[in-house]
Amino acid sequence: MLKRLLPLALATFAVGTDGYVIAGLLPSIAVDLGVSTPAAGQLVTVFALTLALSAPVMGALTSGLDRRSALLIALGVFVVGNAVTALGTDYELVMAARIVTAVGAGIITSAASSTAAAIAPPERRGRALAFVLGGLTLATALGLPLGTLIGRADWHITLWAVAGIGLLATIGIAGGLPKVTLPAASLPDRLRPLRQGRVLALLAVTSLAFLGAYTLYTYIAPALRDATGGNESLLTLVLLAWGVGTLAGNIAAGRLVDRHDSARVLTGALALAALALALTPLATRTLASTLIWATVWGVTVGVVVVPQQHRLIALSPAAAPVLLGLNSSALYIGVALGGGVGALAQEWIGLAPAELGLVAAGLTVLTLLWHLGTTRRPAASAPVTPPPAPASADPETSKA
Repeated sequence: MLKRLLPLALATFAVGTDGYVIAGLLPSIAVDLGVSTPAAGQLVTVFALTLALSAPVMGALTSGLDRRSALLIALGVFVVGNAVTALGTDYELVMAARIVTAVGAGIITSAASSTAAAIAPPERRGRALAFVLGGLTLATALGLPLGTLIGRADWHITLWAVAGIGLLATIGIAGGLPKVTLPAASLPDRLRPLRQGRVLALLAVTSLAFLGAYTLYTYIAPALRDATGGNESLLTLVLLAWGVGTLAGNIAAGRLVDRHDSARVLTGALALAALALALTPLATRTLASTLIWATVWGVTVGVVVVPQQHRLIALSPAAAPVLLGLNSSALYIGVALGGGVGALAQEWIGLAPAELGLVAAGLTVLTLLWHLGTTRRPAASAPVTPPPAPASADPETSKA
């Protein structure tokens, strides 16, 4: 089982690292491409927005393929996109390459998750999903700081490294994964839950939460310049603290929602996030205070997704795969909008990067207020229509 799940986890690790790592390399990319830091930040925005919007469309287009074929195609697009990014010498080419990469990335996570659920026996399905999606969490804790460290001399090297990880995952999936056939789901089927106001209200919480976080996080490298003095090693250390905090928050959230109401867990996380973000200009003046601040903020970011997933699953357990896929898209929409808001705040209002924490705090407070409104809103009376039941691995190839 591990032989089959490991390349799936490696694929999600590559996607997670690719999605986060540009933020840590932003100053170098801006200088090399001859654009401003806010303009370079739009590489994060466009990647996230393309991933969010293309994921359901590409998922529908590839739903008729077995999961191994879909993953191999998606990883091929992902690897080529990162290779072109690494070779890019002008802003327009790099932007186009990020769009191509995001289209591939949008298929990988959902296909890897559905494959893990199909090949694992029912009694081990939860652990299989946790193992595969753990690649995304591990990317937060290790992929971003390691990618930033590798890219100190040349940011192109980091993109080559991400492409290499994607290639290793491709080889592992081609050689060790059986063909897994699932019932095809059309785009209308995937988008049908959006007709329900309760679902939209919960998805909006996810988007708003990450809108606030990424208004600052997209520009984290210039925002921390006072604390790091522009030293890439110190920046890597801070990013590692943030990643470890995120990982700890993710683990803690799983235990908290088992013991407490998911809405209350999210309320606490958003309140603490708003406080941490509001303190950004003060907390990031020294390295020691920045490390504490980054860890605390990282914990709050790591908590958010888990209670949101639990609340969506509670609406209709049978429709969980579709709802979680929509939640992932909502997350990346927030990431994309955050990069855009951060750029506007710097170029139009003239805020310094560290002052983006104040904007992010305000957006997080709005998220908290919206979230409190959703907890008082009665659940929709009509259940969410579940997707077709998943099929098991192709019996002809499951012995591979």
